[in-house]
Amino acid sequence: MSEAGTSEEWLIRGAVIAGAGAADIHIAGGVIAGIGQELSAPGARVVDAAGLVALSGLVDLHTHLREPGREDAETVETGTRAAALGGYTAVHAMANTEPVADTAGVVEQVWRLGQQAGHCDVRPVGAVTVGLGGKQLAELGAMADSAARVRVFSDDGNCVADPLLMRRALEYVKAFNGVIAQHAQEPRLTEGAQLNEGEVASRLGLAGWPAAAEEAIIARDCLLAAHVGSALHVCHVSTAGSVEIIRWAKSKGWQVTAEVTPHHLLLTDDLAAGYDTAFKVNPPLRTHADVAALRAALADGTIDCVATDHAPHPVEAKETEWAAAANGMTGLETALRVVQLAMVDTGLLDWAGVAMRMSARPAAIGRVPDHGQPLRPGVPANLTLYDAAAPAEPVDPAAHASKSRNSPFAGMALPGRVHATFLRGAATVLDGRLVFASREAG
Repeated sequence: MSEAGTSEEWLIRGAVIAGAGAADIHIAGGVIAGIGQELSAPGARVVDAAGLVALSGLVDLHTHLREPGREDAETVETGTRAAALGGYTAVHAMANTEPVADTAGVVEQVWRLGQQAGHCDVRPVGAVTVGLGGKQLAELGAMADSAARVRVFSDDGNCVADPLLMRRALEYVKAFNGVIAQHAQEPRLTEGAQLNEGEVASRLGLAGWPAAAEEAIIARDCLLAAHVGSALHVCHVSTAGSVEIIRWAKSKGWQVTAEVTPHHLLLTDDLAAGYDTAFKVNPPLRTHADVAALRAALADGTIDCVATDHAPHPVEAKETEWAAAANGMTGLETALRVVQLAMVDTGLLDWAGVAMRMSARPAAIGRVPDHGQPLRPGVPANLTLYDAAAPAEPVDPAAHASKSRNSPFAGMALPGRVHATFLRGAATVLDGRLVFASREAG
């Protein structure tokens, strides 16, 4: 097996390029050297990809890698291994680390850890406010000018609830083509909230989490983004009402984008009936009607992309009573399989649509131009080979590369399998297994 980080010459035989049919893909010098029928590349390593779907390497806008500070849950090394196994070539690492990624020094540390691990590119997300406290803007300009070149800023886990502070942040990032990614949760409406406000929460005696708490912030921030002419990205959209607000904002031509998580495309609040904390997440799982609206919005482009919100936690943080349990679910290693089940197998998306929503659009929103490009000669060889015909198998979190095991899909049969992942022509995954060496990513 090749040493990770060595950009070898490869000839991928017979892959089905999303939207373009079956072809050979020749990789040399870290880029796609050619695409065509029966290509010849003497000396190249050959991958038999007959029947496999070739996608541009996946890009995740919303990954919690936990390092620095919470290495008991995840590290950059383990999280990027999980990402590569899920078909990702780039991830955006959220800012709620310990210390918070609110300075140039911390974001550069995360960026360098990603380079050293080398399984995928790590783009740090900077905090909007100091310490995620919602009181004072963080060093947005310094993080943008740092070696990490931060362009996405978010207090994810906390809402930037102060409208004046949100306006100032949106104004500030315009200078360097940045984007504010908002965790839409009105704090006063969600004090003590535990589960989607509705029948299930009432039956379980859990404090309700109203959809309006999300929708009110989204509406406010769409108006602010329009007012200052800046870019707003809405994190983990979860309600049908949110979809309608975003659709309205886009109809105005405003710079508003949005993401949905795999778990919000598949799971509902009914699953909390047994108080299983694997299903506790922020925002909470919603209703079947919300799931249907989210799927339709992803299909028609109202929601731009899928983002995992991969949120690993140690066992003790989840295996406790519901009210005390941490919010969050792992997702990097199952995302593409969930999207196949929820969107492709239902006929809502084809594979070209998946490539757009899991690679091209998140790369554009996250300002990573060397990722997400359509597979064509001359572009960086960031790609994923996916076996959509692989039989559905139960998810086993114990077999995951992530350091944490809090998957909501444990035991659920999901279709498909990531066969290989290439980062700038270097194999990070082959035949569904990691290529294990750390390296310097360019």
